[in-house]
Amino acid sequence: MSEVVTVIDYGVGNLFSVRRALEHCGATVNVVSDPDRLKDSTKVLLPGVGAFADAMGNLTANGMHQAIIEFASSGRPLMGICLGMQLLLDSSCEHGHSFGLGLIPGAVEPIPTLDSNGQRSKVPHIGWSSLTFPSGRTSWEQTPLASVNPENSAVYFVHSYMAVPTDPSHRIANCQHDDTFVAAVIGHNNVWGAQFHPEKSGKIGLSILSSFVAMQ
Repeated sequence: MSEVVTVIDYGVGNLFSVRRALEHCGATVNVVSDPDRLKDSTKVLLPGVGAFADAMGNLTANGMHQAIIEFASSGRPLMGICLGMQLLLDSSCEHGHSFGLGLIPGAVEPIPTLDSNGQRSKVPHIGWSSLTFPSGRTSWEQTPLASVNPENSAVYFVHSYMAVPTDPSHRIANCQHDDTFVAAVIGHNNVWGAQFHPEKSGKIGLSILSSFVAMQ
């Protein structure tokens, strides 16, 4: 029997490509917009593109935000992708201050537009960047990156804001954009987030989704 992954539909994000990628990884996918459907889910994926405040507004409008929080508290695997990852944090300053789901302590901040030498950085960060170990981490075992080789780990990013976890140990992987180390993957207990798009990142992205699908 294939693993079942529930994908949350709250009006933002390309659900078709996410669904197809998960199905390629052997999952049975349920796309839901009713928060009650999360109660019996075994794994939940929160996708998303666009603005943080609008996304939180959509999640709050029908009680989905509270259903996600309750799901996470059960210990079952939850993963956010791109904007979905940023929503896992406490807050964002995108277009004013907005509260997030508060599942991983931290905030969402703009990617610096100037590097340490005062030279202009390219924002948004669009394109392929390699995943690297943050300071103090030497392994991705028991994370969605367990099958990723750091020497061949380029994945596809599209974003102007970045997650800044309060606890450095919640940084699972970084990528370097000019001289800024961006949190590419974050995690706390059973909650994970990927700033990049695994569904657009070829074999490496699919291997990351496969690891999530296999989590218990």
